[in-house]
Amino acid sequence: MTTLSLHAPAKNLLKTRELGIVLALALLIAYTAIDNPRFLSGQSIRDNLLNTAILAVMATGQAVVVITRNIDLSVGSVLGISAFTVATMMSANPGLPMIVALLAGLAVGAVAGLVNGVLVRFGKVPALVVTLGTLYIYRGITYSWAGGSQVNADELPRHFLTFANDNLLGIPWLVLIALIVVGTGSLMMRNYRVGRELYAMGSSPAAAELAGIKVARNLLGAFVLSGALAGLAGVLYAARFGTVDAAAGNGMELNVVAAVVVGGVAVFGGSGSVWGAALGALLLTVIGSALAVLDINQFWQQAIVGALIILAICADRLVAVRIARSLRKRDAHV
Repeated sequence: MTTLSLHAPAKNLLKTRELGIVLALALLIAYTAIDNPRFLSGQSIRDNLLNTAILAVMATGQAVVVITRNIDLSVGSVLGISAFTVATMMSANPGLPMIVALLAGLAVGAVAGLVNGVLVRFGKVPALVVTLGTLYIYRGITYSWAGGSQVNADELPRHFLTFANDNLLGIPWLVLIALIVVGTGSLMMRNYRVGRELYAMGSSPAAAELAGIKVARNLLGAFVLSGALAGLAGVLYAARFGTVDAAAGNGMELNVVAAVVVGGVAVFGGSGSVWGAALGALLLTVIGSALAVLDINQFWQQAIVGALIILAICADRLVAVRIARSLRKRDAHV
């Protein structure tokens, strides 16, 4: 099939991209640890993993959307409205179990994602425009609801606040949830038909339609997944930081998109991996921590992330050029 053959030349390059992220992480960690050994202390590693967990959960859903040649800029606002909803619910009903909070966050996010998907698919409006609009709508709803108030840690039940620090077999629950989400997402995209269909949609939406792929259903599913995972991240955010106001998650959409692009997911759709996006999330988190440890102005983090995004896009173009060149050579020999 054309779509599969088109992906074959890119797979080695994608593996190289992911290996490059691992090497960059290793070098950054080694350099920072040499300058300040406390960077490898147990607490520092734990903090980095907990912060990465929230970003990686959101990056998983974003990666699926970007692979379909779309984007979801509303995830930061979805995290915010989910975090405030769940925090308000738990403060008013302290006896509710943690599973109810997680399911509530997933539900809030899924509804927000469904709205995005319906507007993109049936409104025929570009995802960039739709999700930029809903970014402000969801944030506006949260600000209107909060009315300048916030939910403080002392108003939340103890089992909710300790969830972020509790662990299973030594692995924090937040990290475990992130691993489950990333692993499941990666398995879905690599081994199941729906994953192959999403890649095909990103490679050529018109060809996917002609091939009988249910583009509308899959597109709605991608946006619902992105929204649901942003909602789940909202619950993890509230449990991790305790105090939640209307500004929760403000600007996080940029870090999520950066993690996905730096992780090797092509902005033009059709290639990339969920694991790569998770590695991108880890790299961005470690960069932020390393700059603080090295006493470098945090404003440099934005410049570094911007440079990484530009390099990633250039790499995507290189992949596209090499694929096109290899296809032309193959056709010339036929």
